[in-house]
Amino acid sequence: MLAVYGKPYNPAQPVVCLDEKPVSLHADVRPPIAAKPGKPAKQDNEYERCGTANVFAVVEPKSGRHFTTATPDRFAAEFARLVGHVIEQYPFARKIHLVMDNLNIHCRKSLIGYYGEQEGGYLWNRLKVHYTPKHGSWLNQAEIELSLYWRQCLGTRRIPDLAKLKQETKTWNGRANQKRTKINWRFTRRRRESCLNTRSPTAAADTLTGRTKHRQTRS
Repeated sequence: MLAVYGKPYNPAQPVVCLDEKPVSLHADVRPPIAAKPGKPAKQDNEYERCGTANVFAVVEPKSGRHFTTATPDRFAAEFARLVGHVIEQYPFARKIHLVMDNLNIHCRKSLIGYYGEQEGGYLWNRLKVHYTPKHGSWLNQAEIELSLYWRQCLGTRRIPDLAKLKQETKTWNGRANQKRTKINWRFTRRRRESCLNTRSPTAAADTLTGRTKHRQTRS
C-alpha cells in the first residue's frame, strides 16, 4: 500500500481512494432562530429522526480530484454506479489504482450485477484494486476525505432528507475540486499524519511524503 502511495504522480495511472459511511438524517422540530446583531443563532435541542443515508468518499489525493457522493444506501448497485462514474472521469488512464477495504460489495460481482457481464467485466478490468489489510483500514486516504467532508460540509447541522444531503455534498465537492484540495499524507512507524495541501495544480506534484523511522539498536 505504501509503495502505491509513494510512486510519483502519474495521470495515466491515477490512485483513487474509496470509503463509505452512514449519515443520520435529522429534522428540526421547531424552526431555528437566525442570528441577529448582538444575538447568536438559536436551535432547539429536540429533533426528529428521519432515517439514514450513505456517503461514498472518493478522492484522488495527489491531484485534488474529489468524487464524494451521497446515496440512499451502500448496496452493491450504488457502489457499482459510483465506480462506473469515477472510471468515466479517466478516459485516457491505462490503469486506475483503486484503494478500498474488504467490504463484501467491493468486488467484481457488484459491477457484473449492475452493468452485465460484458460491460461490468470491462469496467472492473480497468481497475487495479488494492485492498487495505485487516485492521489496517486507516491506510485508506478516503478516511481523511470523510473527515474533511464531515467537518467542512456537515458539521453540527441537521440534514433532514437525502435531497438536501446530495445538494450539500455536491456543493462541497465543487469547492474542493475548484481549489484542487490535495492530501499531504505522512507516514511513520508509530503513527501517520495528514494535512491539507491547497496549492494550485501547477505547484509541485509530490504532495505525499512517506517516511519510516527506524530505531538504531545499540550493541
